[in-house]
Amino acid sequence: MAPAYLSVELRRLVRADAGARCGYCHTPEALIGMPMEYDHLYPEALGGPTERENLWLACTRCNDFKGNRISGRDPETGATLPLFHPRTQRWREHFTWSMAGTHILGLTPLGRTTVATLRLNNDFIVVTRQFWVAAGWWPFAEDS
Repeated sequence: MAPAYLSVELRRLVRADAGARCGYCHTPEALIGMPMEYDHLYPEALGGPTERENLWLACTRCNDFKGNRISGRDPETGATLPLFHPRTQRWREHFTWSMAGTHILGLTPLGRTTVATLRLNNDFIVVTRQFWVAAGWWPFAEDS
C-alpha cells in the first residue's frame, strides 16, 4: 500500500522502475492478488528520505521481514553484511532459482544474507511457488 504522502507521480515512477514486482523475492504483483508496498530502501526510521532513489516495491511478506533492517548475518560466515539493494544492484548477480523453481538461492554473501534475513524461502511462500511452478507461471523467464 502506498503511504498517503507519496504523490501519484512518485508512485507511478517507482512502480515503473520496479516493473510491478517485489525487489527482493521478484514476485510479480499480478501473482499475489494485492498491491505491492513502497519500501524505503534506507528506512525512514533511520533517516531515509522519501524520494524516488530511496523507494522500491516490495511484497508485504518481504517488507514485513525487512522492517527497519539494512543489514543481516551471512549464514555461512556469520559476517554482518548489507541487504540487497534492488535499485542499485542486479538481482541475477546475487540470486538464482533452485532447480525446482521454488527456492531462491544466494549466489554471493550479500545474496545469502538477504535470503536468510528476509526469509525468502519461508514455508508458506515455497508451497505457493510449488503451485505457481505447476501452473507454468514461475519462475519468470527474466529470472532464469
